[in-house]
Amino acid sequence: MSLIAQRMSHLGTENAFKLGDDIQRCVDRGMDVIRFNLGAPDFRSAPHLNRVASEALDAGNSGYCDPAGILPFREAVAAHVSRTRGVEVTPGRVVVTPGAKPPIGYTLQTYVDEGDEVIYPSPGFPIYESWVRFARAVPVPLLLSDERDFAFTADDLAELITRRTKVIILCSPSNPTGGVLSREDLAGIAALVRERCRPDVRIYADEIYEHILFDGLEHESIMSHEGMPERTVLASGHSKGFAMTGWRLGWAILPTEEEAGIFKQLNINIMSCVPPFLQEAGAAAYEDPESAVQVEQMVREFERRRDWVVPALNGVPGVRCRLPKGAFYVFPDVSGMCERLGVYDAWARLPAEARGRATPAAILQMFLLYRYGVASMDRASFGRIGAEGQDFLRLSIANSMEDIRRGVERIGEAAEDDGGFAEFADSEDFKGLFG
Repeated sequence: MSLIAQRMSHLGTENAFKLGDDIQRCVDRGMDVIRFNLGAPDFRSAPHLNRVASEALDAGNSGYCDPAGILPFREAVAAHVSRTRGVEVTPGRVVVTPGAKPPIGYTLQTYVDEGDEVIYPSPGFPIYESWVRFARAVPVPLLLSDERDFAFTADDLAELITRRTKVIILCSPSNPTGGVLSREDLAGIAALVRERCRPDVRIYADEIYEHILFDGLEHESIMSHEGMPERTVLASGHSKGFAMTGWRLGWAILPTEEEAGIFKQLNINIMSCVPPFLQEAGAAAYEDPESAVQVEQMVREFERRRDWVVPALNGVPGVRCRLPKGAFYVFPDVSGMCERLGVYDAWARLPAEARGRATPAAILQMFLLYRYGVASMDRASFGRIGAEGQDFLRLSIANSMEDIRRGVERIGEAAEDDGGFAEFADSEDFKGLFG
């Protein structure tokens, strides 16, 4: 009998946080690190929302509350979704969670038995693959292509649906690619689900980036399509669109109140409830007109940064970057840079076991961090299954323009530094990371 339960070997991680140890090691050496790794807006939560939470706390609203969430917040969420998705949502189907991550695990625990199949986008948020494996489900990655702007169609999805399919995960706008599914894409997906899937198959719609769209695009949701409200678990929250990452305010809309009751029961077993004074500010985010002004200003700034960084990256030798339509990431193909620097040769020289753990993009990622002070994320951090041969890096543009410019300049210098990479590949840092 071992100390650690066997199931823990199936639990993955989010490398955006895990990379923190490497960043700190570089900082301790006196390096200035530009942090493109975390998807956290570099804006503060809006003053009018801060005031609501502070006043609620001063009024003593700091005790336990309904584990599903306080009624005013659930009413605000229901009204927001009803208005923006064009469907009728009642507060009884809303469950408030500490951020938008818990509904991923709750969905897998609620609907999936061992051996059931879960389809999820890859590259995609890494917690999808982590929870699928932890639930002992069968992971079925829907591999996305940059040639198609990381979107997909019903035909692509149809190839993966079987009689064992139980959950289909959608994320639009997407982390890490910024890809967006159009209304036509979603209509086709909805028709496919109605035709090919049993009524007990659930769509998990991760719409945490619903507010962050560019070029005049408006958010489109699978829930807006015929037959989907009764099949969809819709999850979103306040971290991205309202720059409230540390507040940990998220929510899920369930198809029925009975299913919402299961999510509430999971809340009770895990964390009791989200602090009520935070939820009061969460309601104000949807109800105070000032929120829309703040969100618009932030999104326009993200768009300005995107419009600068994509051409700049495309000017770096060996880098090819698509123009994202939403979220606040760019996801350049760095295979040419890996070729120029000799990264593929360095990877090929690794022992077989190390090659299984590392990718060429991960080696490039660490070269950029340890020698140039640029923190990024490699493709395999967003779903390892089926990621072989795909060498991309994710850069978060939730940074100041000054840091973005400095970071891209450093990447450009690194792209010409084949001698520096050769030295890195022979260094103790490299051996410690990949040996």
